[in-house]
Amino acid sequence: MPTSRPASKNNASNTMQPGKGKSWSDKLNDPSKVHQLKRLDKDFADMPANSKMLIATPKIIDEYVRQIPKGSSSNLATMRRDLANEFGADYTCPVTSGIFLRIVSEAAHEQLQTGISINKITPFWRVVDEKSPLNKKLTFGESFVKEQRKKEGI
Repeated sequence: MPTSRPASKNNASNTMQPGKGKSWSDKLNDPSKVHQLKRLDKDFADMPANSKMLIATPKIIDEYVRQIPKGSSSNLATMRRDLANEFGADYTCPVTSGIFLRIVSEAAHEQLQTGISINKITPFWRVVDEKSPLNKKLTFGESFVKEQRKKEGI
């Protein structure tokens, strides 16, 4: 019978790897991923039936985050709204947006660990704030986002 371990700050969700032998950067730059526009058959999350929903890609999320000026911030809801408008949709999928923002965040931190300058990585902390559920899931811990936001005055 397996023994249970006490919950810790580095629980299974924090140690999640990108899977299938791919790095986070591989997942970010996967050329097979293309955005999709889908008509919803029924209500889903905050979107009513018959809405046109954008399923973005990690690269689209990355490009959006890179456009946020230093010292400014956005949030997931604003990003979803902006991307829907840009791609001619009514909404952007909340589930894939969160997943793709995590891929962007993890890939940026992965690049930082390989020696790439912080000024050259995607500034994901401009969308991920220290209190967001996503920040708690990041493999590198919660303090990085808080530090970066503080350095930028956001």
